[in-house]
Amino acid sequence: MTTLPRLAAFALLAGLVAGCSAGSAGGYVAAAGKQGHAAPLTVEQLSAKVGCKPKMQVNAAEIRTGYCKTPDGEFFVTTFRTQAGKDAWMDAAPEYNPHLVGNLWTVLSSRKVLDLLKERLGGDLHLTDHRTKQMKTIG
Repeated sequence: MTTLPRLAAFALLAGLVAGCSAGSAGGYVAAAGKQGHAAPLTVEQLSAKVGCKPKMQVNAAEIRTGYCKTPDGEFFVTTFRTQAGKDAWMDAAPEYNPHLVGNLWTVLSSRKVLDLLKERLGGDLHLTDHRTKQMKTIG
């Protein structure tokens, strides 16, 4: 798959940008009382759901990316510390379509692979640039 080296380079660049951004200086915000949502899944947890032990590509405070290769295909799993970080990453990644998107995570690969992964990971399949009105999402 010729786009995988480009995806890896992009994941590394995104990690560097997130780690150096002005918003990365703060820590986690403590919730007052009970949290309404379960903790977001890690790269390792998402990968395990599809039978993979990821090879970490980016391991920063704001963003983590792992590469997986399974019988279903090759893909990158990326998790984010904050929704703002995920939004910034998605704004910078329009050419890498399609992608599977969940709560503070995204998976990049071919449409064929993402269709198989969606069955086990859930999430929404984004088929075009999410910033345009033509964005098609399959939930």
